Amino acid sequence: MTIIRQKIPSIVLDISQRLTKSGYQAFIVGGAIRDSLLGFEVKDWDEATDAKPDRIRDLFPEMTSFNLKHGTVTLVSKGRHFEVTTFRGTGGFGESIEEDLAHRDFTFNAMAYEITNKRIIDPFGGQRDIEGKIVRAVLNPLGRFNEDPLRMMRAIRFFLELGYAIEPETSMAIKAMSEAIDSVARERIRDELLKILMVRRPSAGFHLMRKSGLLKRILPELVEGYRKRQNNYHRYTIYRHTMETVDSVERDQILRLSALFHDISKPLVRKKINGRWRFLGHAAASAELTKEIMMRLKFSNEWTSRVTSLVANHMFDYKMELSDRAVRRFIKRIGLDNVDDLIKLRKADDLAHGRGRDFEKDIEKFKNRVNSQIKKSHPFTISDLAVNGHDVMKITDLQPSPRVGQILNQLLEVVIEKPEYNKKHKLIEILKDTREY
Repeated sequence: MTIIRQKIPSIVLDISQRLTKSGYQAFIVGGAIRDSLLGFEVKDWDEATDAKPDRIRDLFPEMTSFNLKHGTVTLVSKGRHFEVTTFRGTGGFGESIEEDLAHRDFTFNAMAYEITNKRIIDPFGGQRDIEGKIVRAVLNPLGRFNEDPLRMMRAIRFFLELGYAIEPETSMAIKAMSEAIDSVARERIRDELLKILMVRRPSAGFHLMRKSGLLKRILPELVEGYRKRQNNYHRYTIYRHTMETVDSVERDQILRLSALFHDISKPLVRKKINGRWRFLGHAAASAELTKEIMMRLKFSNEWTSRVTSLVANHMFDYKMELSDRAVRRFIKRIGLDNVDDLIKLRKADDLAHGRGRDFEKDIEKFKNRVNSQIKKSHPFTISDLAVNGHDVMKITDLQPSPRVGQILNQLLEVVIEKPEYNKKHKLIEILKDTREY
């Protein structure tokens, strides 16, 4: 196996050439070698060198650069980022590429490519493990995970993405060191969790995290549902049902997060009433718990709001006969931007009950009714109204205040009921007829 020289971007060749001409060593390292050998598109072209960070910056004065990681200079060219890292060693910088590779996470990431001699440096059997489809920590798994405990989650992600088996000693080290994940920044755990959620079948990774003890440290609320049975509507336990929902829903980050958390409070609200398990108010309780978890993992307010809204509303009744007005009120309550995602989530949720697909005709019928109302361009938000805040203030003599927004919301309620009223002259007439502001 070899890397085809023409696949290497010219900027990467230029960076390497400038380093070597200045008397330094330069190697392409990390995922670029792995992905090239696997025939995948290379997303990140990183280099390792014996030049120190200050010297790296001095060699590329015309390029924007910044340092977010110790020992790494990120060079920016035409909007793309290229990391150049000084050789790693025990407790600091290293002396050679071999010493650097010894401190990388897994054997298939611990390879280097020397451009000038067109050779792969593979001291730890990375090519062998690619051929054998094995995720193996470099040299000492405990040592590698101690250097960065997030590598335990990365091992599970590579297991999922590549379909490789985790080598036994590496697997045992994850179980032995699972508590060390507590020391990792929540933001880094969040980002790795999202990557795991975006594989084809995330459940396999969550099962490994549960067995190793990682999941109990990261999402203890999820583990609470393990082996807890539900009722006749559900074939699976709470935990298994959640995993089935995650696997079934579309591969979208918001949807996968919503599926992961949609029943997160069920173990807390679970009560046996008249011999049957009930989960009264679980949607609202799950939304509250989802908010706590997403804040803990440092998700943005926007993402937290979107996911909690989907979780809070996922139990909507799509089988009940609704008037067109009721459908419009549903769209307004959920939000035009969220209604399609909510239906997708509910479809995956019901499929994960494990009781067949008979429900699909009803949810498709409901979806068609929603889409029919949307296509008619009915007003669903204040910005859709034929009048605005300035119109309201002019007619009512109000100053800018929350009351203006309240009046606009009242007008929106009117046109939700009667879309034909969404004409400027009609809404002005309604405003003039209103005696109290």
